[in-house]
Amino acid sequence: MGAFLFFSIRAVIDLRINIATMVDSADNAANFIRRTVPLEFPSFAELWEMTALTLSIVTVATLLAVIMSTVVALLAARPTSSSRAVRGTSRAFIVLMRAMPELVLTIIFTRLFGLGTVAGVLALALHSIGMVGKMVADAIEDADDGPRRALEASGAGWLQQVFGATLPGIFPAMIAHGLHRFDINLRASVVLGWVGVGGIGLELSTALSTMNYQRGMALAIVVLALCIVIEIISGFLRMKLLGRSEPTKYGFFWLLRKLRGRWSTARLDEAPSERLGRRTVPPWNGERITRFSYMALTVALILLAVLTLQIDWGRFFGGFLRIGNVAGQFLPPSSGGVMDVLLAELLVTLNIALAATLLGAILALPVGFLAARNVAPNKTVSQVFRVIIVVTRGIPELILAIVFIVISGMGPVAGTLALTIGAMGLLSKLVADSIEDTDVRVQQALAASGATRSQVFFGATLRQAAPAVVGHVFYQLDVNFRSATLLGIVGAGGIGFHLLNATRVLEFEVVTMILVMIIAVVLLLEAVAIMMRNILR
Repeated sequence: MGAFLFFSIRAVIDLRINIATMVDSADNAANFIRRTVPLEFPSFAELWEMTALTLSIVTVATLLAVIMSTVVALLAARPTSSSRAVRGTSRAFIVLMRAMPELVLTIIFTRLFGLGTVAGVLALALHSIGMVGKMVADAIEDADDGPRRALEASGAGWLQQVFGATLPGIFPAMIAHGLHRFDINLRASVVLGWVGVGGIGLELSTALSTMNYQRGMALAIVVLALCIVIEIISGFLRMKLLGRSEPTKYGFFWLLRKLRGRWSTARLDEAPSERLGRRTVPPWNGERITRFSYMALTVALILLAVLTLQIDWGRFFGGFLRIGNVAGQFLPPSSGGVMDVLLAELLVTLNIALAATLLGAILALPVGFLAARNVAPNKTVSQVFRVIIVVTRGIPELILAIVFIVISGMGPVAGTLALTIGAMGLLSKLVADSIEDTDVRVQQALAASGATRSQVFFGATLRQAAPAVVGHVFYQLDVNFRSATLLGIVGAGGIGFHLLNATRVLEFEVVTMILVMIIAVVLLLEAVAIMMRNILR
């Protein structure tokens, strides 16, 4: 932890992030605001079309991710995979997918399948395996394995065990992780617009590349609103699936539940008849009708999303015939004679991640503490800070980077400030959840002995949550490094700028070299995070 603080503070100094830099940018901020008003929103028809395309890309990508992640997780989890070699290979594949940026995957798939939505869908889906696959594999190992073993003892085959016991036991967790990934993929889809993937991201890229800030910032506001709405809906559904939430009284979901309950009661109050002795299927009560309605709506939305993508299936299947040719363009890796420049920019990217993690932690820790219900002075304070977290998490780092670039100029300062705010949103949520998961009995015991609120917090609450908080900080460092590689495409410093340039001049072997360098650093950070978690345990 001391080494992390040392290198993070040094990164802040090397990147010249200080109060003077902020003050000097005040005039630029005022000028930028003047250049963005009045906002130029697209027509409703245009907005509907680009929003529908973006949501369709994210929906299909997330669905593919959950399906592929489930298969990989079954091979990676100990209860469902007896071969150590298969488990190790599957776990390695999950880590590799997490290390590969969506942007690089999109570039590769664009060469295979051409410009369009297919490249974005496949890139988001494969990268999502890195998170969803790990979560599902952990859920399988943490779940009760008794039902599966019972089926195994009765002679059931592997597929019968999986579909009869394993998957039903973790299905709510699978859907919850898929919804969480949907939020992340929505924000990531904006970045992919810079390499030709359609939707709001492509329109935003076009507007900003032509310095049309009035339209660009209007689209940025649309993205922000969309991300926040999806975050709220997804968060509510995740909590319902995991059994940690009740609908707000007098809200829409509360009204829906009341109507469903009345229907169920009415059906149960019907006069019993001779049919009661012959019924072999569950009754069509309110709960069953609601469940099937949700299923039908989900299937309809998925089919609509696939149709909206307008996939050219001939070109899609033809892309597999070009794998050998495209592989020859990307292999073998080459530095293009600028290895010293690439290494220097890789170091800048790492410095951006370190500085943003440190500054983000400074902002996130107090916000997370006050958002925790067992620490906040009252419920209102907790709810206010929870709203701050949701709003902050809803802002894509790319949009923040663009704003800071216009204000402070191109370079790593803009990228660091953007990731700092992004880190505050994610890290504060993780910290708040960890604080709420602590054993309140220890806190109550200290309070009963006459300890003050601050003594209870430092003596019981923080002491229990400290290992988890440290683990979250290192996880945030990993996230920030991968994000920093992407922000370079808009001039926010780091190796991402050279990645985009290599793509534009068709030097794909340089793209591969940059990818190898990024993966190496991500795996190193992953190893450090694992080591720290083991030490803190």
